[in-house]
Amino acid sequence: MHGSRSAVSRVEAVLRDKYLEELRVVRRLAENTIENYSRDLRVLQDSAQTISKEITDLSRSDLEQFVRDWMASGLSPRSVARRVACLRGFFKFLVREDLLAKNPAYDLRSPRVWQTLPKFMSAGEVDRLIAQPDTSTPRGLRDRALIELLYATGMRVSELVSMRSEDLNLRGGYLICVGKGAKERVVPIGRQAVAWVERYISKARPNLLRDKNSPWVFLNIRGNRLGRVGFWKILKKHALGAGLSRDLSPHVVRHSFATHLLERGADLRAIQELLGHADLSTTQIYTHVLQARLRTIYDQFHPRQ
Repeated sequence: MHGSRSAVSRVEAVLRDKYLEELRVVRRLAENTIENYSRDLRVLQDSAQTISKEITDLSRSDLEQFVRDWMASGLSPRSVARRVACLRGFFKFLVREDLLAKNPAYDLRSPRVWQTLPKFMSAGEVDRLIAQPDTSTPRGLRDRALIELLYATGMRVSELVSMRSEDLNLRGGYLICVGKGAKERVVPIGRQAVAWVERYISKARPNLLRDKNSPWVFLNIRGNRLGRVGFWKILKKHALGAGLSRDLSPHVVRHSFATHLLERGADLRAIQELLGHADLSTTQIYTHVLQARLRTIYDQFHPRQ
């Protein structure tokens, strides 16, 4: 029996790897997304083992119970939603490969991702954050350019640190952003961000680069590409210096970018394009942010309250 289970595990591992390879080669998903999906499929395999079933024998009720168990374990709604999306794609793949006659994950529902509204900063808090780096030093000048560009464009942190010099057109005031699924989009850059990025490139980047050559715009102190974790640390340091929450993340800056545009009358579809959302429904969370703000203002200032 133990040998049979091991053989099944090997078969499931082959199916998992074949699906992940399709995501990598055909759909061209980002490597960190593929790593998340790989972990999710291992969790699925473990969950199937707990009820003594093979993945290909799981029923719709089995999957729904897994989702309930994951929610009850304290996993965030966003993480559970990603797992559900992974399951839907994986079982769809198994049906397409004629390994299953029926898709048990078809229309499987994920939990509500946003149980609370996304955090965002006020314009004053953004100003305090941006003013934190000491721009008399190369690293401070780099940090100022990073934060200015992040808030000016609403880019994902992975997009920001993966930017190459050839992606920038500072004279034209725009950049080419390579987002999820290797999809490119053109993102305008404001004058202030352009000015700080130009200062960084001309005065600070050569100091960080030393005698190396690098295609990456933003570098660490060793002259290598700045990583996602490195930028998180930079942002947290300056957030604490500005008296902001230690929980401030690059995504909060992205939310602030979108919320402030919407507050000033930007069209939701334009914000969708700028953020690189494939589906408008993803962008619509910001309408809820605005509605909540309007409700607060109404309750505070309307004379009949």
